[in-house]
Amino acid sequence: MSPTIPTALTIAGSDSGGGAGIQADLKTFEALGVFGTSAITAITAQNTLGVRSFEMVSTALIAAQIEVVLDDLGAGAIKTGMLGTPEVVGAVAAVLRARRIAPLVVDPVMVAKSLDRLLSDDAVAVMVRDLLPLAAVLTPNAPEAEALTGRPVRTEADAREAARRLHDLGPTAVIVKGGHLDTPDVVDLLFDGQHFHEARGPRHATRHTHGTGCTFAAAMAAHLALGHGLLEAFHLSRAYLDGAIRHAPGLGQGAGPVSHFWNVHR
Repeated sequence: MSPTIPTALTIAGSDSGGGAGIQADLKTFEALGVFGTSAITAITAQNTLGVRSFEMVSTALIAAQIEVVLDDLGAGAIKTGMLGTPEVVGAVAAVLRARRIAPLVVDPVMVAKSLDRLLSDDAVAVMVRDLLPLAAVLTPNAPEAEALTGRPVRTEADAREAARRLHDLGPTAVIVKGGHLDTPDVVDLLFDGQHFHEARGPRHATRHTHGTGCTFAAAMAAHLALGHGLLEAFHLSRAYLDGAIRHAPGLGQGAGPVSHFWNVHR
C-alpha cells in the first residue's frame, strides 16, 4: 500500500526550549501536512536567552538514525540544520551522497539568535566541499552568506552577488534571507542559476524570532515533499513564516519562539 502522507526528514540539533532545531522542524512539518522524522545531531541546553551548553551525538549514531529512517519510512525531502563539527558534516554528507533519494534543503546553521556559535570554522570548509554540492536549496541568512563567501552582505545588491557565488559552490538554488539586510522591507532572494525571484514583506517589530531560519528551511522541505515546485515552495514558505512571526505566542525573556501552528489553530 502506498503511503497516504508525504514524509520529510530533519537532520539537526535538539532545542530544549522548543523554538528551533528538531522541535521547530517537526512542528513545521506537521503544520504543513507532512509526517516528520528526525536524526538528532546534538543535544542543546538552551532557552530564549541563549545556549547554555551542548553535546554532539556520535557520527555513527547520527548516520544510523538517517539510515534506519530512510530504510523504512523514506523521505520526500530532507533538511539539515545544526551539524556542528567537520566530522558530523562529513558523515551526514557521506550518507546522503550514497542515497540521493530526495531533495535536500541545507540550512547552514552557524550562529544562534543569542550569537552562540554552533558551527566550527573547520566544519564550514567541509560543508562547502561535501554538503553544498548535494543541496537542492541552500538557505543562508546574510551573516551566514558572509561567512560562506567571505564578502559583506548588507544590501540587496550584496545579497544578489552572494547568491551567485554560493550557487557556484554547487546548490541547485540559493535563497538568501533578508532579515539582516539594510533594507526597509524584508527582501528574500531566490537564485536558481539563471533568474532571481523576490519575496518582499514588512519588518515586524518583535523580539520573538527564535527559530525562524529553521522554520523557513523546514517549510521549504515540507513543500518540496508535498510536490510543489521550487518557486511555489519559496513563496508558500515565506507566507507561512510571516504568519508564524505575526502570531508568536510571546514566550520567554529573550528571543522567543514563533507560532508553528498558527495556520492550524485559527
